[in-house]
Amino acid sequence: MSFQLFLFALGLALVYFGAEWLLKGATGLVHRYSVSPLIVGGTVVAFGTSMPEFVFNLFAAFSDEDGLALGNIVGSNICNIALVLGASGLVLPLLASRDVLTKGYPSMMLALIVFYLVALDGTITRIDGMVLVALLIVFVFLLVRGSAYGGERQTLDGVPPEVAKSPAPVRWKWLLIWGGPLLLVGGALLLAGGAWLMMKSAVNIATMLGVSPVIIGLTVVAIGTSLPELATSLVGALKGQAELSVGNVLGSNILNVLFVVGPISLFRPLHVEADVLAVHFPVMLAFGAVLLPIVWFRTRIGRMEGAFLLTGFLAYLVYLILPYL
Repeated sequence: MSFQLFLFALGLALVYFGAEWLLKGATGLVHRYSVSPLIVGGTVVAFGTSMPEFVFNLFAAFSDEDGLALGNIVGSNICNIALVLGASGLVLPLLASRDVLTKGYPSMMLALIVFYLVALDGTITRIDGMVLVALLIVFVFLLVRGSAYGGERQTLDGVPPEVAKSPAPVRWKWLLIWGGPLLLVGGALLLAGGAWLMMKSAVNIATMLGVSPVIIGLTVVAIGTSLPELATSLVGALKGQAELSVGNVLGSNILNVLFVVGPISLFRPLHVEADVLAVHFPVMLAFGAVLLPIVWFRTRIGRMEGAFLLTGFLAYLVYLILPYL
């Protein structure tokens, strides 16, 4: 047990530093290529923070642990909305921009609804996987096509003004400009490795306690694989990149369905348990629907909204864990 706790702590450290690197690399792309923070958060950062789910579910699917795999995806989507946005809103109010209202949020809800519809018959087939992959291609294409800002940015010899005004020596300024992709890759690797360590150690601990695979996927594994999103969004909120935080969560939920479930079901159809369809899918959709009045009428996720989301998440955890107490 003590060794598993050590692995969990090591994974937590890797996740933290991975989130730092990933955020710095993504911010560098925003400055270098004049890309919207929502676009970067919804694609590059979201792909990186979705890698733990992809790696875990690939392993689970080919180990005939469909309940664990789908429980992880559904639980991770719930965690992203309720835990990640709730905690980030408590740290610093997150403003919902026009992109969130017109692009990010509708895209996320569409992905969640399609996920539920393809699972309704009890199996996510290869044809369902083809539909999800096709939607992934369309999603990425539309985001990339609309990613540029409207205006030209002033530069000094090709150097963004915020970098040109930096007191750092010239050689370090160029490192700041071109180091973004390296930080993105390194951060994504640390996030994936750290979340994998945390997930494996947490699963081993939970298995010793005799908890069912679906509940493990919905709780321990879902929270573990959502820690990259939590770390990245919290760091983003603390550093004033609130839009990047929101884009990361919305994009991660989309990619959890389209990038993780889609390709995996192409190789192996996934069986969906009845209680997951009857209870946990509706809870996931309900948490997604709760965001609509928050971002539409208030255009922000503040401390009150964050506390509401966290309270709902804790109530859901109690519902899952209570039968085992």
